[in-house]
Amino acid sequence: MKRPPRRYVVDTNVPVVAGAALGGANAPGDVDDSCILACMDVVEGIMEHGGIVIDAGDEILDEYRRNLPIGGQSDLRAVFMKWVGDMSYRPPYVERVAITPNGDSYEEFPEHEGLTEFDPSDRKFVAVANAHPDKPPILEATDSKWWGWREALAEVGITVQFLCPIYAETKYKEKMEQ
Repeated sequence: MKRPPRRYVVDTNVPVVAGAALGGANAPGDVDDSCILACMDVVEGIMEHGGIVIDAGDEILDEYRRNLPIGGQSDLRAVFMKWVGDMSYRPPYVERVAITPNGDSYEEFPEHEGLTEFDPSDRKFVAVANAHPDKPPILEATDSKWWGWREALAEVGITVQFLCPIYAETKYKEKMEQ
């Protein structure tokens, strides 16, 4: 019997950074090779085994479309974008959960004092993880704001798996010192 894939909610910056191996646009210029390789490994693993969770209303898919190229077989970002599009209605490769918009947030976004300033554009990822019965981890690459929210998210049962933890922590500390 084939084991079901591990499920993840994937922030857009993960495939963006994975594409940096080939000079992908939009990836921070100061990410190191270990960060890029970690993102590449995760993106390739997801495409091989499945396990991504998105929202039923396609807000995550739409963000991917805005930030990832559609064409180009040698570009991992484009290959991932095509894979998500092709598999978007084929569980267990891609699972969909319903989230309910509520102003600039979602009904499924957890209430916690430490999350009141959470970036509205990233709330969909948290809402999806929280709405899924297994509360899959959110994969994060280089968005350092998440580093500051990781403990509050953990307190409400949401795990953030940092693929580039040194980068995220360093950038977060630099921003806090300003």
